[in-house]
Amino acid sequence: MDGNDMGKCPVMHGGLTESGKSVTEWWPKALNLDILHQHDRKTNPLGADFDYRKEVKGLDFEAVKADVKALMTDSQDWWPADYGHYGGLMIRLAWHAAGTYRLADGRGGGGTGNIRFAPLNSWPDNGNLDKARRLLWPVKKKYGNKLSWADLILLSGTIAYEDMGLKTYGFSFGREDIWHPEKDTYWGAEKEWLAPSDTRYDDVSKPSTMENPLAAVQMGLIYVNPQGVNGQPDPLKTAEQVRETFARMAMDDEETAALTCGGHTVGKAHGNGDAEALGAEPEGADIEAQGFGWLNPHLDGKATNAVTSGLEGAWTTEPTKWDMGYFKLLFGYEWELTKSPAGANQWRPIDIRQEDMPVDPTDASKRVMPMMTDADMAMKVDPAYRAICEKFMADPAYFDDCFARAWFKLTHRDLGPRTRYIGPDAPQEDLVWQDPIPAGKADYDVAAVKAKIAAAGLSLADMVATAWDSARTFRQSDYRGGANGARIRLAPQKDWEGNEPARLARVLAALEPIAAETGASVADVIVLAGNVGVEQAAKAAGFDIEVPFAPGRGDASDEMTDADSFSVLEPLADGFRNWLKTDYVVQPEEMLLDRAQLMGLTGPEMTCLLGGMRVMGTNHGGTAHGVFTDRAGALTTDFFTTLTDMGYKWDPTGRNTYNIVDRKTGAVKHTATRVDLVFGSNSILRAYAEVYAQDDASEKFVRDFVAAWSKVMNADRYDLA
Repeated sequence: MDGNDMGKCPVMHGGLTESGKSVTEWWPKALNLDILHQHDRKTNPLGADFDYRKEVKGLDFEAVKADVKALMTDSQDWWPADYGHYGGLMIRLAWHAAGTYRLADGRGGGGTGNIRFAPLNSWPDNGNLDKARRLLWPVKKKYGNKLSWADLILLSGTIAYEDMGLKTYGFSFGREDIWHPEKDTYWGAEKEWLAPSDTRYDDVSKPSTMENPLAAVQMGLIYVNPQGVNGQPDPLKTAEQVRETFARMAMDDEETAALTCGGHTVGKAHGNGDAEALGAEPEGADIEAQGFGWLNPHLDGKATNAVTSGLEGAWTTEPTKWDMGYFKLLFGYEWELTKSPAGANQWRPIDIRQEDMPVDPTDASKRVMPMMTDADMAMKVDPAYRAICEKFMADPAYFDDCFARAWFKLTHRDLGPRTRYIGPDAPQEDLVWQDPIPAGKADYDVAAVKAKIAAAGLSLADMVATAWDSARTFRQSDYRGGANGARIRLAPQKDWEGNEPARLARVLAALEPIAAETGASVADVIVLAGNVGVEQAAKAAGFDIEVPFAPGRGDASDEMTDADSFSVLEPLADGFRNWLKTDYVVQPEEMLLDRAQLMGLTGPEMTCLLGGMRVMGTNHGGTAHGVFTDRAGALTTDFFTTLTDMGYKWDPTGRNTYNIVDRKTGAVKHTATRVDLVFGSNSILRAYAEVYAQDDASEKFVRDFVAAWSKVMNADRYDLA
């Protein structure tokens, strides 16, 4: 061997780490389709046939709860428990897993176990939660694939509260783990941790101007900066940020106050040392750290020496007991600003009695100073929060119930409707935030209903567009929306611009009497009408095919619908119907990808559906953009054959519009938008489009379209799983 070869790297240098540039780094304007395939089955070690929601039903629920409870007081030398109890740590783990949920797009939350992966596992606000998950490992190991990390993490916080004296509202299992990071979830544009919050606000003094869909005030935080706005203490200003960030999690003032006060009724903050001495976060630590981060060279096996947030101290006299101690200290004393040993801004009580001081987390013979964060002080000085706290203090049982319900909502918001709940502790009460839907009938004559729909005088486009608009609200991020419930006929959906209110009212006027006559739900009739339209389009293209249909949808009522909460589901764009409510900073094709991912579509499914919707003539307002066919209403491959035909060129006519021009004659043949042309310009999407443009693709296209259409129509049919 030539000696010069000895030091040559045997693998692609930098190709197996992030040191090598990705395609989108080389070409930043390229459309990145990764979000559509971020949970590809190839990453799942459990195999394509594994069904967690089926497996977990065989779990010994009581044994799991007993093991988690026993863990609470099984302190380990390598990570000693505060006061001999891990309850505060487990509550924080569960809270920070669930607390990333945001109402705007339903992403985040604890429903997938994503806190195991970057960036969440290494956020500054999640410091030392890697230790909490390692403490849970023996339980996960014991129960294996019958117990997901997502379920175990949230269960640990609930059991912790129970062990410290709270009567919890309930718990449901059924959260399926993901197996790699959700790298394409947008957490903010900042390039550094804890960058000033001004960067995500138009005006930081007006919290409502925070960039959507974000819900936390700074990169790397779950909610607000506990030291104050941009680290500057001012409880009234902090109260405004608390109110906004919790509202973006769908929490009202009472729920927010309950969670804040109840969250700090137990446990403590950690800042009794030098934060600069801590090691790197988990993703940045050396390989011998084995996934641990924030290693503390001065811990010495003592909980007292822990450093996490930099704030130091407990909020109550008895930090392992669920009681009213938080209110006793917060409202029983005046407080002054001070610094923690780690240099963080926090508040301390003036002239506190020794018996009101908590003991040291390691040495019970010592009494130490309690503390409050700026967010805690906000509960005292903000008039609305103070009034709620006074109500809690006057009725402790009411506080217990409010917190238990708010904690349940926090940990179950992204699990979906109650019909998805699993386990003996799942509550039976219907809650409005669960988007309840009554059971529908399935014993009616489907063929007779279809015949009445076909004779109702509706156009193919009317039927298909209405069914699509009803179903497209589905979000796999938190299992909200969808066709079940027929909420498209209720406020606010019936008035959304994207649903073409006048057309919708006309179509519903034809379909609702059919539902009343046949015993079918309006929800079923809307979907059936869409199926009738698709079948007519397929027949016009030369294919007799029946679109699969499963009856049984129910019709929700106004009383079952939280109109304010549903407003976030309003589409601001729908590339499938070639519509934008207005121009946005992001490109229309990016909004198409976001919508497709929330609906659970793959790249090929998105491609097939869009092409089919175009040729069926279902564009919003009946526009001709992208309708690349002379046979509108037939489910043909014309969209794709036209798009890939080199006899045409594409000339811009505006920011988002184009003419498709015959190269020889110069005649304008069609018009298009960016959403249409991206299927020819993006190399991946063009590869999909070329499949359907081939001469042998006509039948495949129809069958693929019907399969993708049925997937969308049934996305919220959890009873079919």
